[in-house]
Amino acid sequence: MFTPSLCRALVALALALPAVSVAGIADVLDTPADASALASKALLNGLAMAGKRMVAVGQRGHIVFSDDAGASWRQSSVPVSSDLVAVSFPTPQQGWAVGHDGVVLHTTDGGATWSMQLDGRHAGALMLEQLRVRAGKGELGSPDDAGKLVDEAGRIAAQGAENPFLDVWFADARHGYIVGAFNLIFETTDGGQSWTSWFDRTENPQRLHLYGVRGIGTDVYITGEQGLVLKLDRNAGRFRVVDTPYKGTYFGVTGDSDAVVVYGLRGNAYRSTDGGAHWSQVDTGVQEGVTGGTTFGAHGVALVSQAGTVLISRDDGEHFITHRPAKPAPASAVAVSGDVIVTAGAFGVNAKPLH
Repeated sequence: MFTPSLCRALVALALALPAVSVAGIADVLDTPADASALASKALLNGLAMAGKRMVAVGQRGHIVFSDDAGASWRQSSVPVSSDLVAVSFPTPQQGWAVGHDGVVLHTTDGGATWSMQLDGRHAGALMLEQLRVRAGKGELGSPDDAGKLVDEAGRIAAQGAENPFLDVWFADARHGYIVGAFNLIFETTDGGQSWTSWFDRTENPQRLHLYGVRGIGTDVYITGEQGLVLKLDRNAGRFRVVDTPYKGTYFGVTGDSDAVVVYGLRGNAYRSTDGGAHWSQVDTGVQEGVTGGTTFGAHGVALVSQAGTVLISRDDGEHFITHRPAKPAPASAVAVSGDVIVTAGAFGVNAKPLH
């Protein structure tokens, strides 16, 4: 069973109860997010740039956007009230958001309005159906191996909307990945009109939770529990394990073609300049979890911690300058717009000048 211990970063990504519909209680998957004047000040978990616009997603289906680098925010129209965790915009208009209850949302107008593409009531069943078809074609190995995979998918499908998606990344308006609990991973090549399960295409036999996915340079990386880092092997059509020195949870990955940075619990961050073949530890200067990261400008990397500390690098993550908040508060995501840095967390979005 899914436990509350699953978290991507402190309160921001704690597991919510699955969507239910019992006497007098509406299913969150069928209930639009309430309009709230305080939406930008409540729990927000994910941030992304949609061109020059900034979009943040969070609790109870709240999505807010800013066209003035975080100075003011407007609330989006969202068809669900599930907690949202992450958001990705490959173009200024096309974006995707994911979260609890297996929700996948899509926007075509820069985040002002959203529609549902997938939810947990259908994701597990879709995965099960696809694996059954592939097992019938002999594509899942021996009959015994195929049977185990199908049985696992059946158990997940039986849980319905219990399992969340925890991150999303799109390379362009058609091709993207969503990842989540217990090795949930889907790919789309048509902008989310259809989704293909990659449950059997990861070197993750323990079905560890997948917390982050990003395209960096020409590669795609996934991070997760117990030091799990995966890298896409395009020729094999699989995500293969990349060894790193740390065996604790990695919450995410960021970087560019020059360097990759993975970050996670207890201030741990590691950096590679050779596609993950070798890693060196980064001195973050913090002991709490590093929960969000992004790149900006030429060689800029920004990280944020559970205490709201902002870490800025100008050399592709080799060295960081630490900026501690006067009033520490949990943070889970960070984005940069021009000379402004914005963090999202337990008390909404906060914009400050980029030092």
